[in-house]
Amino acid sequence: MENTQEQPQGPTPRTPREEVRHRLLAAAAKVFAERGYADSRLEDIAREAGFTKGAIYSNFGSKQELFGSILRERADAERTAVMDEFTTGSGPATLPRRAARIVARRITEERDKGRLGLEFAALAAHDPKTRDVVTPLRREQREAAARSIAEIAAAGDITPAVPPELAGLILHCLSNGLSMEHLVDPEAVDRDTVEKAMSAVITALLPPAPTEPADEVRRG
Repeated sequence: MENTQEQPQGPTPRTPREEVRHRLLAAAAKVFAERGYADSRLEDIAREAGFTKGAIYSNFGSKQELFGSILRERADAERTAVMDEFTTGSGPATLPRRAARIVARRITEERDKGRLGLEFAALAAHDPKTRDVVTPLRREQREAAARSIAEIAAAGDITPAVPPELAGLILHCLSNGLSMEHLVDPEAVDRDTVEKAMSAVITALLPPAPTEPADEVRRG
């Protein structure tokens, strides 16, 4: 006689750690965007991702670290996009315009993230726990911008107008400033204006290599 009893099931497969982190980051981005950083609760983020609050602590340690990870992913994605434009595009001559377009699109299409970044930075001014996350994150972003400048300059045989570290600081501050101005006055500081500002500064920081005069080339 056939046994129709249900066979006992094995243990539920454990969700891979990377998937847990991905789901938590996606849920956090959504909740933070809807409620703002200060009013977002870890319980709500965990529930949105389908986990307990303990999953957040085991993967990120704190609300500050979780939000810092969102900002870090955003900055890494932007740098990757700019460098991809450099390696696959038509070279250094058109890079300022192409890189500026990427930054302008990010600033104007991801306004929630820009607003949250400003909220987080303002909170860091008087909250040590937040500052402990923001300070190294901002340093990483400036250093990444400096590396990009150095790599592009070396590949294009360009002499930067200022040292890469200073250029990275300038671009980092300009990007944050344009984001803030677009948030408060999107009609005057629109995408086209943001793109023009970024392109002008990148061009000044990475001036095209001088070309030899035609008569000099002929004599050579």
